[in-house]
Amino acid sequence: MAFWDSLWRGGAAQFDSGNAASNAIELTKRRPSVSLTKQGAATGNLRVNLSWRMRTSDIEGRSKQSGRLLRNPSKLFKPEVVQGHTQAAVNVDLDIGCLYELSDGSKGVVQPLGGYFGDVNAAPYVKLSGDDRFGSPSGETIYVNLDHKDKIKRLLFFVYIYDQTPAFDRTHAKMTLYPSNGPRIEIELDERAPQARSCAVFRVENVKDELIVRREVKFVYGFQAELDRLYGWGLQWGRGYKTKA
Repeated sequence: MAFWDSLWRGGAAQFDSGNAASNAIELTKRRPSVSLTKQGAATGNLRVNLSWRMRTSDIEGRSKQSGRLLRNPSKLFKPEVVQGHTQAAVNVDLDIGCLYELSDGSKGVVQPLGGYFGDVNAAPYVKLSGDDRFGSPSGETIYVNLDHKDKIKRLLFFVYIYDQTPAFDRTHAKMTLYPSNGPRIEIELDERAPQARSCAVFRVENVKDELIVRREVKFVYGFQAELDRLYGWGLQWGRGYKTKA
């Protein structure tokens, strides 16, 4: 049954919505977790989307520059000086990834780097739809097949910066979970971490047959290996590269 159908039939009343205006659950420091099982959303495909944009301060800076041009029309004919922060914002390449551990003990990662795109109908039941290198409105999406939730022990969703641009201080990123039923769940990467290269955003854990989503938003200065050590995954990591776009 579609989500909008549940709204018309009054089914949305059973969900605990943290934002009445947008009908979304926002996970914050004060409210860091939600149960997909109790929300009736622990079946079907869970869609996890990463999206990002420039922070408002960068946009305001450009607006002020436009205002100066209006006051001094002659500057329109002068070549624009390329600012370093503008070029950095253009070059941002945020990637979504997921560390997984299944109930049989097998572990691994789903991410664009290395081409580990996973599989939604077979182990690990986690699949990346593709690699967005340019910050398109659709962002990047990972699907989790919750019809096989009994085979999933834990998942850790994270964001990392592929290139060397310290982008977390200049972009506003958000992960949004779209369950097969009920309201979406939003997690903002709202902390300033200018030198960080990766961020553990949230976990999904199977605790006594109950799927719990827990907000993390922990920035680290390394990459996947540091996230691995922080959460005790125990994988072996090596240097990886992408092919040119």
